[in-house]
Amino acid sequence: MDRETLRADMVDGLEYSLDQPLDPILVDALQTVPHHEFTEPETDGDSPGSRSLQPQLVARLLLALDAEPDHETLIVGAGVGYTAAALAEIVGGRHVHAIDIDRQLVSVARQNLQSTGYDEVLVDRRDGATGLPEYAPFDRILLECAVVEPPRALVDQLAPGGRLVVPRGTTSQTLVAFDRDHDNGAIQETGQFGAVRFRPMLVDGEQASSPVRNRTEREDTEFDQQGYFAPAGWEYEWLDWDERL
Repeated sequence: MDRETLRADMVDGLEYSLDQPLDPILVDALQTVPHHEFTEPETDGDSPGSRSLQPQLVARLLLALDAEPDHETLIVGAGVGYTAAALAEIVGGRHVHAIDIDRQLVSVARQNLQSTGYDEVLVDRRDGATGLPEYAPFDRILLECAVVEPPRALVDQLAPGGRLVVPRGTTSQTLVAFDRDHDNGAIQETGQFGAVRFRPMLVDGEQASSPVRNRTEREDTEFDQQGYFAPAGWEYEWLDWDERL
């Protein structure tokens, strides 16, 4: 069975599991983006906080976001780029901006998006809580990390009439949409879209690829990543101290 048929079957399954028909634009986006190109080798995409989100979850995120063509959008938590690619099919690649605090993930997302034809998407390494003010305002902002309340900077970067979608909570999380009033600029909760599980929003120093201060811990991690083994099975060759006395 070819991948186009598999993607069509996937969308049929999504509509069944979500118990509602999907907007044709969203259907086209999910059928077009090759999810298999965005997989994360070290995870299966189903574990809590995986950076390679499953199509069903991305469909829920985009349903809540309710983006339209030419909307200026921001994704906080770029992951491996799959959500950004799907959103690019809806609003256009040059209207999608994605940020992540993890420099390694930024590199992975850029490579994935470029190799699949979505190189117009801007991906930058930023602290998610500060957003991307130089490209604001945004019609839609989506967080792929959990917060207790929407960060003030992101609220300020939301255009009048815009929508901010966040996983709200800590151990128990709910996907919540907030809309910004055209007249007074206030935001109010306008919808909930079910339970989700995301990693919490990080600050600098907490991301997985940040430098480790302890040298022993840092070198042990580097050896693990390199698949390092000394020739004798130990880090150092055995020394016969009796012969050296």
